[in-house]
Amino acid sequence: MRGVGPPRFSETRLNGIEHAMTSLHVDAHPLLDASAFTTTFPVALGERPTPPEVLALLALDAPAPFARDDQVRDAVRRMLRHGGFKPAGRSKPASEYLVKAVAEKALGSINAAVDVCNIVSLHSGLPISVVDLAKARPPFRIAVAPAGAVYVFNASGQTIDLAGLVCLEDADGPCGNAVKDAQRTKTDAATTRTLTVIWGSAELPGRAAQAAEWYRRLLDGLRATTEDVTIAVN
Repeated sequence: MRGVGPPRFSETRLNGIEHAMTSLHVDAHPLLDASAFTTTFPVALGERPTPPEVLALLALDAPAPFARDDQVRDAVRRMLRHGGFKPAGRSKPASEYLVKAVAEKALGSINAAVDVCNIVSLHSGLPISVVDLAKARPPFRIAVAPAGAVYVFNASGQTIDLAGLVCLEDADGPCGNAVKDAQRTKTDAATTRTLTVIWGSAELPGRAAQAAEWYRRLLDGLRATTEDVTIAVN
């Protein structure tokens, strides 16, 4: 893994999804401080496993530019409660699940996109969504889900009640959030392009941006190219 030098931010203007992802519209939310970017991998995720030196960062005591703590956990939970959602129990933020899973050695490698996501989420304490841009349809938006909104979040067909939870939406409805991403837009072995959303809190100024910077450096080490996504607040 290359750990020096700035990330490569593509200046290429492409058609279709790439062009559509230059901005992400966000409904006003007093506690949300989201950061977003797209990633293009040099080959399909199934063709290149995550290098061991990167996977080594998926450990509680691995070196990282920041550390999770109770202040971060509580700020994330307050942000998620703003719309009426209760982030506890099986609906706790994904970043909290990661701490337990890594401590119990219950989390293995999935693919490079998800592994790097998990590394940054584990150490920053911020939940992160990753969606496959070949499966999602623009336009994209972040908004609090209304009553009655649900989606399937795993291959077994289990669903999550999204009411009151701030979510990433595409043209077909909610597809990601800080708890569980939708099954329909999850990455797989054929994935080459993704959209990442870091669910930061306004009570933690700069933390989401710091997490995004480290995240993109790790991806750069995998020869992936990242592109800025502008957050446009409605």
